[in-house]
Amino acid sequence: MKDFDAIVIGAGHAGCEAALALARMGNKTLLLTLSLDAVAFLACNPSIGGTAKGQLVAEVDALGGEMGVNIDKTSIQLRMLNRGKGPAVQSLRAQADKIAYHNEMKKTLENTPNLYLRQGEAVDIVDEGQYKFVKTAVGIEYKAKAVVLATGVYLDSRIIIGEYTKDVGPNGFMNAKLLSSSLERLGIKLLRFKTGTPARVNSRSIDFSKLEIQYGEKNIQSFSFMSKTKPQNKAVCYLTYTNESTHEIIKANLDKAPVYSGLIKGVGPRYCPSIETKIVRFADKERHQLFLEPESLSTNEIYIQGFSTSMPTQIQEEMIHSLKGLENAEIMRDSYAIEYDCIDPKQLVPTLELKNHKGLYFAGQINGTSGYEEAAAQGLIAGINASLFLQGSDQLILKRSDGYIGVLIDDIVTKGTLEPYRMMTSRAEYRLLLRQDNADLRLTEIGRKVGLVTDERYQIFLEKKTKIEEALKLLQTKVKIDEEIASLFVENGESVPKESMTVKEMLKRSNLDIFKVNEKIQIFNNFEYEILNEVNIIVKYEGYLKQQDEEITKFKKNEAVLIPSDFDYFKYHGLRLEAAEKLNEIRPLNLGQASRISGVSPSDIAVLSVLIKKDKG
Repeated sequence: MKDFDAIVIGAGHAGCEAALALARMGNKTLLLTLSLDAVAFLACNPSIGGTAKGQLVAEVDALGGEMGVNIDKTSIQLRMLNRGKGPAVQSLRAQADKIAYHNEMKKTLENTPNLYLRQGEAVDIVDEGQYKFVKTAVGIEYKAKAVVLATGVYLDSRIIIGEYTKDVGPNGFMNAKLLSSSLERLGIKLLRFKTGTPARVNSRSIDFSKLEIQYGEKNIQSFSFMSKTKPQNKAVCYLTYTNESTHEIIKANLDKAPVYSGLIKGVGPRYCPSIETKIVRFADKERHQLFLEPESLSTNEIYIQGFSTSMPTQIQEEMIHSLKGLENAEIMRDSYAIEYDCIDPKQLVPTLELKNHKGLYFAGQINGTSGYEEAAAQGLIAGINASLFLQGSDQLILKRSDGYIGVLIDDIVTKGTLEPYRMMTSRAEYRLLLRQDNADLRLTEIGRKVGLVTDERYQIFLEKKTKIEEALKLLQTKVKIDEEIASLFVENGESVPKESMTVKEMLKRSNLDIFKVNEKIQIFNNFEYEILNEVNIIVKYEGYLKQQDEEITKFKKNEAVLIPSDFDYFKYHGLRLEAAEKLNEIRPLNLGQASRISGVSPSDIAVLSVLIKKDKG
């Protein structure tokens, strides 16, 4: 018997964050993984970030997590998505060197005090109240007071290529065959989901001269607020498209596609469908955009983003050869679909702890989500809360108004999911406040309070706050409208003011920003781009930000009305039976969470509010 304070099962993106958080908060932690070669493995897209996902990475970083630090070390191309739109939906995305990403994260784990990395297959979990026992396939038994399950897509998983199936995990790694039945013995309801990944082709066999080149952006910000130097672009991506020939090949072979033949039983992701699903679902589209992305600087493998399929290999080859520039492409790894077990996340409370088993936490794709970033966010929160549980302290629950992480967790534990859940900006009702650039201003104090934010990180945060305050004071500087300043207005299509105005008043003009103004007045020269960008957003969106602040104040009123954990929803006759059943299943922590449960109406909430007061009285 080997004793630990906490055990984390699975070393994907959720498991790494959970284990690092636990160890850094002073707990003797075991990180148990099926394969040390799969630590932080980028099994699908070799990238970190993207729409809404960039916000998640920044929030993980602000709370003291590792993903942002790791991608800044290993990125090979960066772009800011939605640059032409408002700051609420702008998200950083980086192509990662997947080999370097794995190596760097593994090195970090191996050199973290209190953290023990061990290869082995967990086959059984026994909950005996104060202690949890984890047994491995080779007979080793581990004991701990807290366990985090972050098994990704490995639970009883199988890959599918045409009629070929094999009981393995992603990339051919071994799967966890026996753990699902152990979870069912604990009374946990399982779901069956499906995802997939495109083929990888040899870059030497691609005619890049026929393709559109996609460069990264220069002088772009980093993911981590800790990074002292900006990441550099070291590679390029390319763009191609499906065509009529591609579509005809797919249509002629739909009967061989496992997703349509019935071979695949799991529910797939709506927002990242296979190419055959795209062709059927969007039959009116003449073409679909595909990105060719390098997997690493140390391999010739190229990932075909947007071309996921589970077609037989011969048909995959025909489909790929129909693409412009890939007529002679050599497939190095086949595309495949993968089915796996996950849990119904409605069985969790917002701390990611299982309702009926204290000290047992779940994070990542085992909770029915998709994406590395969603996994890392959950892993961090599960790790923090497992540590707080061990300390006997109040656990951390991020609200929807705190960050995208709060939205993500609230969505899955309150509403559940019938398909792999993906974070999107549209899911966050306060997204103008929950931007990537201000994640540290929103969350670093929280990370410091729970004990995860280091002195170094906190000092960087305090310095940024001070610089923003200094820059905001300079906005009151009066500017005389001389000939040079007048030209600034004229050149940017603005009417020239008749008298002096403050810098803030100048920034209120639609076509002016702090960068254009500073070229003329030179009072912000000592401030970094990130500080000036923050100040510019604060001024430009002042009215909207104030409006969202008011909405959050109203939101917090319902969140503050706590519901007793033993509240009997069937005791009173005021609630509709359907609402009582839904509320009893989810056991919401407060009136706000109750209002977001599917099937519970505003009138039910009004009644519940009265009943809570009556029950307390």
